[in-house]
Amino acid sequence: MKTAVVTGGAHGIGKAIAWKLLANGCHVIVLDANERYLSELEYPEDKSRLTKHLCDVGIPEEVKKAVSSIQQINYLVNDAGISQFQSIDDMSIETWNRILAVNLSSIFYMVKYGKHLLTEGSSIVNIASTRALMSEPHGEAYGASKGGIVALTHALSISLGPKTRVNCISPGWVEVNHYETLSQSDHAQHPCGRVGKVEDIAETAWFLLSDQSQFITGQNFVVDGGMTKKMIYVE
Repeated sequence: MKTAVVTGGAHGIGKAIAWKLLANGCHVIVLDANERYLSELEYPEDKSRLTKHLCDVGIPEEVKKAVSSIQQINYLVNDAGISQFQSIDDMSIETWNRILAVNLSSIFYMVKYGKHLLTEGSSIVNIASTRALMSEPHGEAYGASKGGIVALTHALSISLGPKTRVNCISPGWVEVNHYETLSQSDHAQHPCGRVGKVEDIAETAWFLLSDQSQFITGQNFVVDGGMTKKMIYVE
C-alpha cells in the first residue's frame, strides 16, 4: 500500500485530495493545524487507512516531529496555506513572515525532514495559486508565497530527480464551502462556464502524483477555468 502525506488536508482542497488518495487505495497521513477540522475528519469506508497529526507546518520543529513518525512517503501533497490581504503600511513584519512560513517555507521543511522517506518513483505536488501570476491590490505576502512555490517546485524537481518528480498546481477560483450559493454571473465569467470545485484540483493532483504522468516534472499547472487567459478591460 502506498503512503501519501497531505499538509492542510483536513479541509477544502487538501481534504478533497486526501479523499481522492484514499479512494485510490492509499494510506493517507494528514497534517493540519486546525484542531476542529482534524477532529471532524473521518473516512467512513476504511478508518484504518487515515492517520491524523496536529501539526503547524510553518514551525520547523513541529514538522520534524510529525515526519519522525512516518515510515515512507510515496506521495507528498503540500497544500497548507493561509492568507491575509492588507496594505503594505498595515501588514506587520510578523504577519508577512508567518504567511511565507506556512505557505512556502513549510514545503522546504517537509522535504528537508522527509527527503529520506521518499521512495523510488515518488512524486510531490505543491499547491500554488493563480496569484503567483496575477494580482489584486494588497496581495504582496500571498502572491510572493505562491510565486515562491512555483520557483521552489522546479528547483526541487532538479534536486530530487530522477528518484522523485515534483510539480505544482495553481488553482483559480475554487469554491470550498458554498458552491450552491454562487450566482450565474460568477459562473459565466469563466471561459469554461463555471467556478472551480475542490474535486477539479483533486483530479489534477492525482494525475500528477500517479504513474500516468511519469514524463512530467518541474511544471506548474494552472487550473482556473481559463480565467488567466481572459483579457478584461474596464470601459
